[in-house]
Amino acid sequence: MTKVIRTLAAAAAAAVLATSAFAQSAREIRGPSPYVAVENEPAPKLIVDPPLPEGLAIGVYWAQYRVENLRIVPVFGAGALNASPRIGHLHVIVDDLPWWWADASDNNTVDIAGLPPGPHKVKIQLVDANHNVFPGQVVTHTFTIPDTATPHKH
Repeated sequence: MTKVIRTLAAAAAAAVLATSAFAQSAREIRGPSPYVAVENEPAPKLIVDPPLPEGLAIGVYWAQYRVENLRIVPVFGAGALNASPRIGHLHVIVDDLPWWWADASDNNTVDIAGLPPGPHKVKIQLVDANHNVFPGQVVTHTFTIPDTATPHKH
């Protein structure tokens, strides 16, 4: 029985060591500390997943996103352009309308409800604190809200 217990203990220890070898640090996941200026910051990057089918079925656009090398915060204006680590926010444009809204919530998902059935386009831009789009950091989704969509009620 002691040999079985030793074998199980060794297997458990090996599993813990293997798991911790693949663990990522807080810096790897969250980025650099806001208490230290970042020298030679890499360019910011916007990653947006396709809209969730569960949302489209109820007339809602839900798309999860994340950014790299930038913190999304509700800080605006030219004075914030020199902040380090870099800060910014999203601009969201629906169906090429002439207006957009700024999303500085960093809640991981763009949520647009009440879309009528038919084709739509959502453009998401990663911008600096002074609303300038970072080069190449625009994601556009074209999608269709089905005629069978049941409107989402809050």
